[in-house]
Amino acid sequence: MAINLEKGQRTEVKLPKFVVGLGWDTNSSSTGVDFDLDCSVFILGDNKKILSDEFFVFYNNLKSPDGSVEHTGDNLTGEGDGDDETIKIDLSKIDAKATEICFIVTIHEAESRKQNFGQVRNSFVRIYNPENNEELLKYELEEDFSIETAVEFGRLYKRNGEWKFEAVGVGQKGGLADYLQKYS
Repeated sequence: MAINLEKGQRTEVKLPKFVVGLGWDTNSSSTGVDFDLDCSVFILGDNKKILSDEFFVFYNNLKSPDGSVEHTGDNLTGEGDGDDETIKIDLSKIDAKATEICFIVTIHEAESRKQNFGQVRNSFVRIYNPENNEELLKYELEEDFSIETAVEFGRLYKRNGEWKFEAVGVGQKGGLADYLQKYS
């Protein structure tokens, strides 16, 4: 049975291989322009910075150089139920210098489209076992992000040799640029 996390809660992730699924629904009629949300993954070291540019995984760099993180591709519309974008994780391959993996969702061209996360609903991040599709944990973002155009859904972090997941749910109004500045 899956663990339902609240914002700020943490739990151990015991599998070396799993999938992170992220989902959302949008209200396309509010701006007249379709939404395109994108998941980006930052693989960080002890200094809370990206190990190198190749450890920033997103729709234009689908796989980390160590093969531990693989983005399965960009969903341009977010239509349908379930996960809108998925990230495959294999912690047995992760670079020894990596201590944190952050999952950020941004709205593509949010400023020019006049869109923000206040117009996005039913957002979630979940981790499941790809062998049997068993859901291990889920975090449903319930906050009303009225001005934010990027939200850190969650993060994996390593402490004392164990990987844990934290439900973060914190947004930024400067989009992906804010996170690139923070983690570069």
